[in-house]
Amino acid sequence: MPEAVTHAQWLRRAGELRPPTAHHIDGADEPGSGGDYAVVSPRDGRTLIRVADASPAEVDLAVAAARRAFDHGPWPRLAPAERGRVLLRLADLLEEHRADLALTVSLEMGKPISDAYGVELRAAINTFRWYGQLADKVTDESPHVSPDALALVTREPAGVVGAVVPWNFPLTLASWKVAPALAAGCTVVLKPSESSPLSALTLGRLATEAGLPPGVLNVVSGDGPTAGRALGLHPGVDVLAFTGSTAVGRHFLRYAADSNLKRVWLELGGKSPNIILPDAPDLDAAAATAAWGVFFNQGEMCTAPSRLLVHASIAERVTEAVVARARALRVGDPLDPATEMGALVGESHLERVLAHVAAGPADGARLRTGGSRTLTASGGSFLEPTVFDQVAPDSRLAREEIFGPVLSVLAFDDLEEAVALANDTEYGLAAGLWTSDLATAHRVSRALRAGTVWVNCYEEGDLTVPFGGMKQSGNGRDKSAHALEKYTELKTTWIRL
Repeated sequence: MPEAVTHAQWLRRAGELRPPTAHHIDGADEPGSGGDYAVVSPRDGRTLIRVADASPAEVDLAVAAARRAFDHGPWPRLAPAERGRVLLRLADLLEEHRADLALTVSLEMGKPISDAYGVELRAAINTFRWYGQLADKVTDESPHVSPDALALVTREPAGVVGAVVPWNFPLTLASWKVAPALAAGCTVVLKPSESSPLSALTLGRLATEAGLPPGVLNVVSGDGPTAGRALGLHPGVDVLAFTGSTAVGRHFLRYAADSNLKRVWLELGGKSPNIILPDAPDLDAAAATAAWGVFFNQGEMCTAPSRLLVHASIAERVTEAVVARARALRVGDPLDPATEMGALVGESHLERVLAHVAAGPADGARLRTGGSRTLTASGGSFLEPTVFDQVAPDSRLAREEIFGPVLSVLAFDDLEEAVALANDTEYGLAAGLWTSDLATAHRVSRALRAGTVWVNCYEEGDLTVPFGGMKQSGNGRDKSAHALEKYTELKTTWIRL
């Protein structure tokens, strides 16, 4: 983040920000006929702006534009290198508008401005740049068959993609869907969360400015039960990519079954275990990372290590270190560069998290720190970093995704028990393990049912590695070249010679 930008300067810039309010369909603004709704900032509870609210009619317009662009437009027929150049131009435009986009994200969902600029925008820019560079490096196959035949296996764009993304990383998760879909030659209808539509609407306009033909990337703002449902049921959509809750993911599977059996790729919730063994190379670093991981982004992370599994011999030492970190965290105005933890996305979500917190003692857990609203005079949705220990494995704290800054500490006596506790969940998105023993690292990593396992670290990686879950955390993978598998079809052509 530009170090020279102060809290006062961000506040002034926020007052001057003029984000788009209309849908972006077929390369142009589309006010629509569905009315509008208020986007409320969780930092102070005030309305930022009113934006267009998509009805099924606007979704129809967007899908029709994407359908025309795919069936008759130039994008799927461009040389992959040319598609890549457009994505690289888009990455450059995101960099050019980085400060305003970071400010938009911070205002609409409560993320600290330092994280919005340094993490969210960096990830989105890097994603479009990476897939822009990859676009012309995907090859087809020609298997060796009989001497009198030629076999070709070609990878072709799958068609119109509906991408539905949540509010916790509005640009990062949008880029993880949109960039590989565009690189593959698909066209896209993007529906952001109704809580965080402003950054996505800006992305649509920058994509058109970068040179995407009309209809290739369309953005509609609206809620899930109306706009999301219309997109999921639409027969003109070939692929649906969704990140969000497991409950909503089930809806999209039903929408596909009730319409055209479109492919549905889901990245859903998590209740990720973070296992610390007595032989961890650095217990202080393990505790610090455990605290950072669960409180980063206000705990609104599907991969958040919300279950800390600690060997009984070190449980109190580690818990005390995590509690000390939690108490030292600076909770404050998201627009203050010194803030380490901002506001939860809104009042209804805060109330839901507080209900989980209230259930903890009723289920026998001990509250070690936090658990209450804070900064109430601001009008915003702020919660203290919260730590429970003595958490029962069958309690709500241990089993339900809270999606807030709430950590549950569970003690174990041996490695077999730790693995059993870690896998005792309907989710399987991520896991962490801290050990100095190489054999233990390999054995436990293989035993954990999770799409990503971090050893002696957490939330590490880059775009070269895939991201996604097992069990009820979803299917398919974002990031890496493997993401292209979601947006392409394999065609076999057999030629008799």
